[in-house]
Amino acid sequence: MSYFDAASAAPLHPVARQALQASLNEGWADPARLYREGRRARLLLDAAREAAADAVGCRADELVFTSSGTRAVHSGIAGALAGRRRVGRHLIVSAVEHSSVLHSAEVHEADGGTLTQVPVERTGAVSVEAYAAALRPDTALACLQSANHEVGTEQPVAEVAEVCRAAGVPLLVDAAQSLGWGRVEGDWSLLTASAHKWGGPSGVGLLVVRKGVRFAPQGPADERESGRAAGFENIPGIVAAAAALRAVRAEAAEEAARLRELTDRIRVRVPELVPDVEVVGDPARRVPGIVTFSCLYVDGETLLHELDRAGFSVSSGSSCTSSTLTPSHVLKAMGVLSEGNVRVSLPPGTPEEDVDRFLSVLPGTVSAVREKLGAPVEVTKTPAASDTLVVNALGKRCPIPVIELAKVIGDVPVGGTVRVLSDDEAARLDIPAWCEMRGQEYVGEEPADHGSAYVVRRVS
Repeated sequence: MSYFDAASAAPLHPVARQALQASLNEGWADPARLYREGRRARLLLDAAREAAADAVGCRADELVFTSSGTRAVHSGIAGALAGRRRVGRHLIVSAVEHSSVLHSAEVHEADGGTLTQVPVERTGAVSVEAYAAALRPDTALACLQSANHEVGTEQPVAEVAEVCRAAGVPLLVDAAQSLGWGRVEGDWSLLTASAHKWGGPSGVGLLVVRKGVRFAPQGPADERESGRAAGFENIPGIVAAAAALRAVRAEAAEEAARLRELTDRIRVRVPELVPDVEVVGDPARRVPGIVTFSCLYVDGETLLHELDRAGFSVSSGSSCTSSTLTPSHVLKAMGVLSEGNVRVSLPPGTPEEDVDRFLSVLPGTVSAVREKLGAPVEVTKTPAASDTLVVNALGKRCPIPVIELAKVIGDVPVGGTVRVLSDDEAARLDIPAWCEMRGQEYVGEEPADHGSAYVVRRVS
């Protein structure tokens, strides 16, 4: 079995396993106590904090450990907003932030705060100018990920931090996907991360608040972790997390180069091997190991199940794999194809042979899924007399509306239109994406009695 979902959770690093086992014997006592066992636990905790702070590039007293990366995000955003409440209640986030950031933003809005979501380019990156334009006199906090969780695109954190600093606004960076590869550059103010992303154990996150940043911890007061993370410290997990971070950093330069070569191979070969595929995300400015692509006429859930049966564990942002039947907010914000979406994220140490086997298996797997769904082999070129066709795809989920559009586009003359009736949220994203991929014109969306009508004009 080839595990290709390291962006969700990396396998436990061997060094983390050793550190975890050792600290279970030595780090079980209360580090706040003055007796021998407590002092021993305190030494382990302090050493782990020093190691983690060195990896981040901050002071040890600026870093606290939390129960998860999500908890670090929630605590960081809430504390920074509360600390700057006198300035205002305006929050800035990018449209492709991790759900933990967006959920915090929703709570902030529900509590009467204001929010600006900065859009992204088709590569998934924000522009520095867009962040600068979003800043206001009442902006309390801005948030920006260092790299995207779904497509791997790196963000211009240093440049955004510079414009935020000039405006006197702190910037919180979600560094979960990048911290294992290196420090986050720039004059940021707060940073969060999660140990299971770099081969540490789950249940350990970290929150960094730079000196001078106004910060008011929310919730009941607690004496642990400078009052910023309540509860008894998970010392064995923390020690293992710090050990794993130090270990992966030691291997990062060499392993990054190797994984970039493997993901570049996937980016180039997949469109050559599989027709009607869109590779998404920035082709160059991205973290090692992550490559994402979407396949026309493919049910994402079925494709993931078939790849699992073939021995590959991958993930997807397709609406077809979601209980909400809506596309990933990341793919939606980028305006790229969502159906048949596959994210391959290679853990360190992935053998080259596993990638080659994936490339050999993928074409037949996609073809089989398309055949089951009745996808068109090629677009029909014989036009009918009518200049307009209506495709009723109401009640049908992705990728069926796009498949039915592809089947009939050749039945109208050049200049003729097809109106696709659909009540599937994914159609709003996938039909325009299909038009761009197939060289047809997307006219726009029109209201309909049920759902919407998506109008496509044949130009070739």
